[in-house]
Amino acid sequence: MTVRRLFTQRLIGPEDVPPTRPDFEVVGAFNPGAARVGGEVVLLVRVAERPRERRAGFTALPRWEDGAIVVDWVPVSELEPIDPRVVKVRATGLVRLTFTSHLRVVRLAADGRAVREVTGVTFRPEGEVEEFGVEDPRVTPLDGRFVFTYVAVSRHGPATAVASTADLRTFTRHGVAFCPENKDVVLFPERVGGEYACLHRPVCGTPFTRPEMWAARSPDLLHWGRHAPLALAGAAWQSGRVGAGCPPVRVDGGWLELYHGNRHPTRPGEVGEYTAGLLLLDADDPSRVRKWTAEPVMVPEAEFERTGFVGGVVFPTGIVEAGDEYLVYSGAADAVTGVVGFGRGELLAALG
Repeated sequence: MTVRRLFTQRLIGPEDVPPTRPDFEVVGAFNPGAARVGGEVVLLVRVAERPRERRAGFTALPRWEDGAIVVDWVPVSELEPIDPRVVKVRATGLVRLTFTSHLRVVRLAADGRAVREVTGVTFRPEGEVEEFGVEDPRVTPLDGRFVFTYVAVSRHGPATAVASTADLRTFTRHGVAFCPENKDVVLFPERVGGEYACLHRPVCGTPFTRPEMWAARSPDLLHWGRHAPLALAGAAWQSGRVGAGCPPVRVDGGWLELYHGNRHPTRPGEVGEYTAGLLLLDADDPSRVRKWTAEPVMVPEAEFERTGFVGGVVFPTGIVEAGDEYLVYSGAADAVTGVVGFGRGELLAALG
């Protein structure tokens, strides 16, 4: 059962963000990390871009090299389209992205519902493990700073790396924490039993299992152990993929986690609908699911969620408390950033 929205607002679209190069176009400004910094909400937004140029018989595949974007022009005959985002190289069976992504800082008004400034502050790919882009940051206030995880995409696959910042203006990289393929890593905002804790999403290449989320602990945010899967009953709305969405929030009785589920596509070229559900995790053992919603609490409703680069997608990645409300920031249709307001009581009541 979906939870009533207090409001829904489209915040940022491709037209609002400048490309890295004048000959590129922005196709998505979405999947933001979010944090309250002083009296304002600040977003770290994923910006996806691709070349404007079109060459007959060729596909442009961008990547980063020595701090700049370069483009590989590959004959269409050598590629097989997988979905709107991915192509496969026929000779090797390996995939490439048709765009690349970096992160940009966006400052919102005090109420978190309107954009104040799309800044020039960016977090751009560096080195071989980020050559195809950096994606989907999750920002957590932790130990007096802001720590964020992000997906580093390269020829080695999608890994998850960690960085930190005191002000969301300058950044320190700490390196890869989860090797490929592992995504959707969110950090808990407090230590649990004296250790850092996270949720992560390993991908099982051999299909022994349905999609899963796992919990883990660490002494330093880089070396993770005590891995344990979360017990979630299977459901059609999360049959394709499942993963953490927003960083967990401390509530009475444990940790509230708004996570995403993807319905397994039924036709080639489809991505499948993305929706969001709720978990209540044990306060002392985050791998223990105390309650969960059998059905999504958040589905694509607004027009900007239902149509776009990949239609039918709500992908929550940031949450900010605002009095008796939660402001949930999400990617919509793999194209834009939106914010949805939920009543704290109504959201918690959905867990029963």
